Formats: sequence, structure tokens, C-alpha cells
Amino acid sequence: MPHKKIPKTTVPPAKVWEQKAQKCGLLHSVYSVNGDKYTGEWLENKKHGKGTQVWKKSGVIYDGDWKYGKRDGYGTFSRLNPATNDYIRLYCGEWKNDKKDGFGTQFYRETSWYEGEWRDGLRSGWGRMYYDNGDVYEGEWLKDKHHGQGMLRLANENRYEGCWRQGKKQGPGRFFFLNKGQLYEGCWEDGLAKYGTVSDFGREEASNPTMYPIPQVRLLDMNSVIMAKSSLIEDDSMGS
Repeated sequence: MPHKKIPKTTVPPAKVWEQKAQKCGLLHSVYSVNGDKYTGEWLENKKHGKGTQVWKKSGVIYDGDWKYGKRDGYGTFSRLNPATNDYIRLYCGEWKNDKKDGFGTQFYRETSWYEGEWRDGLRSGWGRMYYDNGDVYEGEWLKDKHHGQGMLRLANENRYEGCWRQGKKQGPGRFFFLNKGQLYEGCWEDGLAKYGTVSDFGREEASNPTMYPIPQVRLLDMNSVIMAKSSLIEDDSMGS
């Protein structure tokens, strides 16, 4: 009678133990073989509720809400600073399906951070971005780029107000040259001004005003222009 071989299981022993453990409710710290640690609540063997996850290799930590094994709700994501042995906040806000989603604040450096809306892990919606060079953008975002209506205030207080598309000025907008006391109003395309008008704006308070003010363009005899226009209309009507 031939010997019947029993197939070996391909499931790792650690996985089998985890399935049998049936972690549910509030537990103490659970360690992974790679040194990662989770402390918090469980549901059907998945992180669910309030909990703290520490990733040993990367030195980052998440403390907040979980839903069926993924970050979901409100939480803080931080990184360990080896020099001080303290955790530095990287993101604080809302999460959905393990990604930043909702309202939150991302800290890039001490002088650079973003506060506003997120969608699927990217800056999308309304938000305010502070840049290292002192510039500030406030307005609409789409997939990590300025998109829609927004204002960019430069470090020297000059600013642009208007439309954006994929991170560039696009459409109608106004640029305030406050250091020169001038205002440009016009249309932009692919980040470049295409056509518009320049006028004096706050020239008296400007730190570096132009040598001469921009002269106003006006009609010396408006009545004669109106009469000339009326005669042209009459000639056209008689000719037709």
C-alpha cells in the first residue's frame, strides 16, 4: 500500500499563531519579529480603535485612531530625533484608509509647513503653505499643486491674487508691486503675464517707488467723441 504524503503547510508559524490568538479589545504591547511595536485596541486580529504603532527601523511613530488595520480618524505621525531622543511631529490631523485625508498640518522643517485640506495623501482643497524663503500661499490646491483661486505673498510683501492651474498662474489675476507702488492687472498663461494694464497703487507708501507716476489716459473732449460715434452710426443705418 503506497504511503500517502501529507502536504506541508505554507503558512508561516507566526501567521498561524496570530490567527489563533484572535486579538480583540484592549491589549498590551504586541511586538513584531522586526522590532516594531503596537500598543492599543484590536478587533478581529486587526488594529482597531485607539493605538500607537512604532516602526523601529525608520524611527517613526503613529499615535491615533485605527480602523481594520489602517490609520483612519485623527492621529499624529512623528519621527525620532537621535540627537535629543525626542519625537518631532511630521503630521497632525485626519486620516482615511492609511493616508492623510481631511484637515491636517504637515511639518516639513522649522520654517516650512502646510495647514489645510488633504485628499488621498496629497494637498487638495483649501490650504495655507509657509515656505522656507518667507513666501506664503493661501488658496486652493489639487494633488499637491496650486490650482484654482489663490494668493501668493512673497517675502518682500509683493503678492499675486488670481487663478492658478497645476502650480502656475493661469487666467485673470492681479500682481501688486508694493515695493514700487504699482499694480498689474491682466491675464496669465503658463505662469507668464500675457496682456494687461499697469497702474499706480500705493505709490506714496512704497519703499522704492518709480521715478515718475504713470500718467492717466483720458479724453480731452468726450462730447466730440460721442458726436463722432453717433454720426458713424447714422451713416451706417442710411447706407443699409
